[in-house]
Amino acid sequence: MTQDIDLTQFSDAVDNASANGNPCVLATADDQGYVDIGVKGSMMVFDKGHLAYWERTRGTHLENLRKNSHIGVLLFSREPRAYLRFFGEAEVHDGDDIREQIMSRTIQNELDRDPERKGYGVLIRITGVMSPPRPAAPPPTTSS
Repeated sequence: MTQDIDLTQFSDAVDNASANGNPCVLATADDQGYVDIGVKGSMMVFDKGHLAYWERTRGTHLENLRKNSHIGVLLFSREPRAYLRFFGEAEVHDGDDIREQIMSRTIQNELDRDPERKGYGVLIRITGVMSPPRPAAPPPTTSS
């Protein structure tokens, strides 16, 4: 896990993941540890220490977050190349300024799927980021 996290270095990859055809995948668990995973097309880097997304489905993820705030987020993309795992604790926001800030930064495609704006803003305080090391380049070949 990473100390002194600055998520802004991942802004381009995370904020454009859905547009690039590789939306982030969210993992949540209920209070008994049963896991749910799903695509979140609105995932964004909110600031140096937080990711955020618009919870428009108001389904199992929302129910889980109300019981257990621990989450995981996966971003995997071949082009542009990215493989990142984020871990943290989520807060659900409804009727406050944070919700409005998240909604105002949510991609239009996701807002169009919530025309009545009944969704919630979810702010995720990131406690760890993991990325596998890239393999070392093979040594140059020499001709004999």
